[in-house]
Amino acid sequence: MATMPPQRHVQGQPPARPAVLSRVARRLLTVVAAVAVGAGMLAVPASAAPTPEEIEAALDKQWEQLEPTIESYNKVRAQLKVNRKKSADLQKKIEPLALQSELALGRVGDLASRYYKSGPSQELSALLTTSKPGTLAAQLTILDRLAAEQRKEVEAVLVVRRKYDAEKQKLDTLIAAEVQQEKDLATKKTKINAEIKRLQAAMPKTTVKVNGCPTISGVVSSAARTAIQTACQQVGDPYVWGATGPSSFDCSGLTQYAYKAAGISLTHFTGAQWNEGKAISRSEARPGDLVFFFSDLHHVGLYLGNDMMVHAPRTGKPVQVTSINYMPVAGFRRPG
Repeated sequence: MATMPPQRHVQGQPPARPAVLSRVARRLLTVVAAVAVGAGMLAVPASAAPTPEEIEAALDKQWEQLEPTIESYNKVRAQLKVNRKKSADLQKKIEPLALQSELALGRVGDLASRYYKSGPSQELSALLTTSKPGTLAAQLTILDRLAAEQRKEVEAVLVVRRKYDAEKQKLDTLIAAEVQQEKDLATKKTKINAEIKRLQAAMPKTTVKVNGCPTISGVVSSAARTAIQTACQQVGDPYVWGATGPSSFDCSGLTQYAYKAAGISLTHFTGAQWNEGKAISRSEARPGDLVFFFSDLHHVGLYLGNDMMVHAPRTGKPVQVTSINYMPVAGFRRPG
């Protein structure tokens, strides 16, 4: 059997020191571990997408900003309408005053021009020449009075016109400010609307939100999504026996109408709809499935999840959202 040769120390070389090597190895392992941890930190996944509830909360917050903006916008528009009417009414009053003052000024100008070119008119000359001697002072007073009457007429018109001009200038300034305010509010409204649309677009495709129904999560298909949206939009429409829409429904008429919008044809009869869908257990039921009631299947609704449905109940009760548990559930079917 071969044996290992005895260990020998090379001349001038110190013997190996295991303790020192062990410390070096530990340090190397520590560095490697730190690098690994650093790499792990760099590989941390991005934050999860917001939940439908978080998006709803953000939408509510945006709406809190939008609604006051809309009301301010409405207020400014109402004020603008009133002030524009006032300005138009003042303009109508100013126009005849402007014409009156122009005519009066024209008469004074004609009189002055005539006096300048040819002296007093024939009528005024007769007034001066036919009077008795010694009455020249009285005659000159008459002439002054005539000129004064012309001046007073012009001055009276100009005073009123200046008043209306001043009022209209104030209104025009106010209108200009309101027009700018209207533009600013419209811009703000547009920005908030854009944010609301962005948030709505961020809603997961498996979530449906329609006025009249709760926010619905876990929708299994685009057809179910369309059917839910369509049925929920009918909430409040009256129940009418035999009706299949678009403004009144009976129970199977509503489910037929909802799935027709999704491109799926169902017969207007609960028994047929039971056979036209795939059987689904209650534990597997998802929003958009049909839920049937009673042993003879004489009632059907569109399931929304969480034991809720939208359905057309009966005469006197419009299309509404309610619990499925107030009637005996016969089973679930999934169209398509």
